[in-house]
Amino acid sequence: MIDFGFDKLALIGAVALIVIGPERLPKVARTAGHLMGKARRYVAEVKAEVNRSMELEELKKMKGQFEDAARDVEQSVQQEVNSATQAFDQTWQSIGGEGSSYEPLPPSYRHPGKKWRVKRGAVPLWYKKQQGVRRHVQSGAARVARFRPSSRSSRF
Repeated sequence: MIDFGFDKLALIGAVALIVIGPERLPKVARTAGHLMGKARRYVAEVKAEVNRSMELEELKKMKGQFEDAARDVEQSVQQEVNSATQAFDQTWQSIGGEGSSYEPLPPSYRHPGKKWRVKRGAVPLWYKKQQGVRRHVQSGAARVARFRPSSRSSRF
């Protein structure tokens, strides 16, 4: 951009003060500053756009390189898989894999060996007994019968 020294700026300011006048000079200076700001923003936008286009070109170039590398890897893997398949087929042919009547046995049932009906509590039985916790479930009738006073002792 244009390089202005202090002496050049002072000369421009003096000429502007004489030509424009002291009443309109602040308004003109504000307008000039506003236009300079717009110009700087425009130049910055152009620079950013150029940088983005350069980065985009670099990314396209890198994308092409990665695609080529991926294609090469895919081809080499496919070749290895094909060669392994051929070797397996040859081995299978040599042991008579086509005509053999080998069928694996169906899986037989094996009991898992777990006791499903046994309750396994986290609290030990001795602790439940000590605290008076019920350990067995009783029906309502059994509970009433358990706590009903006997008929012989209640009469006397």
